[in-house]
Amino acid sequence: MTLEQKVNEEMKLAMKSGNKVRLETLRSLRAGIIEFSKSGLDRDMTSDDEIKLLNNQAKRRRDAIDMYEKAGRTDLKEKEEFELSVIQEFLPKPLTDEEIADVIKKVIADAGATSMKDMGKVMGASMKALSGKADGNKVQQFVKDILGAL
Repeated sequence: MTLEQKVNEEMKLAMKSGNKVRLETLRSLRAGIIEFSKSGLDRDMTSDDEIKLLNNQAKRRRDAIDMYEKAGRTDLKEKEEFELSVIQEFLPKPLTDEEIADVIKKVIADAGATSMKDMGKVMGASMKALSGKADGNKVQQFVKDILGAL
């Protein structure tokens, strides 16, 4: 089942249950899917495209949560946290810190990286390997820590 089909099914359930915030979030996801289909790429959405869309939406929510927290707007922060939880239902289960570190160590070994000078090469390969499975900021921190220890 594609992301679009899953979102449409969940929208129907949200409409029936009267859960307005969930419905708004699902409509936002659907809008992103429609935007992709009308982007002129002349291809169907791949699973990588789906993950990229979901991660983009999740990042927007995380940024909003940070802003609302700093502004002391707990009501809006809670809404964004709920929306983030809805989006995360569609994302693959994130990897643990240990699993992320293992993948990065393998990438470093494969790339032959020996110092912080290789950060760009390692980050590119790590993000490709961990796409949709780990937060980019967390990956960057792990790469810095591991390369710094070499």
